[in-house]
Amino acid sequence: MKSIIVCILFLFGINILVYADKKTGKEIEKHYAQEYVLPVPDPLYKPDLPATPVEHVPEIRLHNIRPHRVPSIYGIDVSHHQGSINWNMVASDPNASYVYIKGTESSSYVDDEYQKNIYEAKRLGIPVGTYHFFSPKASGLVQFQNFSSNIDFRKQDLIPVIDVEHRGRVSIGYFHTQLKILLEEIERAYGVRPIIYTGVNFYNKYLSGMYKKYKFFIARYHTDEQPELCDDVPIVLWQFTPEGYINGIKGHVDRSCLLDNYSLQDIMIPK
Repeated sequence: MKSIIVCILFLFGINILVYADKKTGKEIEKHYAQEYVLPVPDPLYKPDLPATPVEHVPEIRLHNIRPHRVPSIYGIDVSHHQGSINWNMVASDPNASYVYIKGTESSSYVDDEYQKNIYEAKRLGIPVGTYHFFSPKASGLVQFQNFSSNIDFRKQDLIPVIDVEHRGRVSIGYFHTQLKILLEEIERAYGVRPIIYTGVNFYNKYLSGMYKKYKFFIARYHTDEQPELCDDVPIVLWQFTPEGYINGIKGHVDRSCLLDNYSLQDIMIPK
């Protein structure tokens, strides 16, 4: 009988301890939840540096490492974004020695201000040319037809420019095929190789090594950082800001200049 009582008391004592332990655990959890007491993390392990320094990996050098010479021949390019332009005032600005005007884009678009702009520039004797904004999605042949049917080549002083800024979602093969068709059709029809306009990063990523027989009009918007490409291609024009000001134009306008030994004659259509 005594042994039975002892067993009962022993089991009862264990239950009391378990209950107390559970209660203590809940009290600890409650304490951490209320006081936000977090353990202090161990300090990060910092391995010793190697006895010999790691070999430096040189950066890839771009081609044009010498500064370009910037002649004092500046020009602009305009489109409908500049609105109504006072061309008489533009003609009096020494920073508008030449002008490129947006004519067409893709397969069917014609800039609303094109005809007026080119008429006024020609009237005032400003050397003028036209640029086409290339679409990677549209056929190069159709884009050429849009350009040739809306641009009177007899009114052009400057070599036409093809503006290439977007890669699109087409394959890289399709992109290059259509661009080459457009460039070659313009050269075949007009007897002059067009100038390609693009940015430094776009050229180095998508155009490098593919168009070495063409002259380039390069955008780089840092007046203290001249355009540098990974190929030895002629950079004839540098568009150095999209936020320039010119007499007769309200708001910003793209400004550019000729580089190195290139002159205005180098971007004019041979007569």
